[in-house]
Amino acid sequence: QVQLVESGGGLVQAGGSLRLSCAASGNIGSINDMGWYRQAPGKQRDLVARISSSGGTTTYADSVKGRFTISRDNAKSTVYLQMNSLKPEDTAVYYCNARTYRNYWGQGTQVTVSS
Repeated sequence: QVQLVESGGGLVQAGGSLRLSCAASGNIGSINDMGWYRQAPGKQRDLVARISSSGGTTTYADSVKGRFTISRDNAKSTVYLQMNSLKPEDTAVYYCNARTYRNYWGQGTQVTVSS
């Protein structure tokens, strides 16, 4: 079992920045890649960014390329999402994901960007 706890969400004005953190615990040695997804009201949950187990490979949604950066600190079992130049359309609940032989999800953290 893996437990994920997100933090760092909040309310920010357009153009501002936030950094999300996701701390993993439990059977962390079984975790492969990790990622961030988001879900806006009435919409499906979509990929924001993913990072490989070593941190050497990252993937981003086109909508966040150049603005968001995903990173991980394996010594702390934590993955981060640095979000810059935030836009109102980035408003959503952000979920941390960890893959082993199955998917694990955090409880989500709200990010609200005001115009």
